[in-house]
Amino acid sequence: MRIEAYSQVQQLYKSQKIVKNQPTGTVNRTDQLQISSFGRDIQTAKAALASTPDIRQDITSQIKTKIDNGTYKVDTADFADKLLQKFEETR
Repeated sequence: MRIEAYSQVQQLYKSQKIVKNQPTGTVNRTDQLQISSFGRDIQTAKAALASTPDIRQDITSQIKTKIDNGTYKVDTADFADKLLQKFEETR
């Protein structure tokens, strides 16, 4: 068995130590965030939606009062037309 051949192969694959460059002086690096105008518009829209209520009381209160009084009437022909229109849109 030849030991010197193993040593030669080992030297070929010998790993070299990697020396990292250390900064010599102090470097001031800061992260920056830039938001596009489209992103700002989205933030504005989200803020507007968050501040509005989910239910518009000014509209629903009138309908609720009519239902409670029994004066709320639905036109069945108009309702059927709208129902068929929605059905056609989903096809």
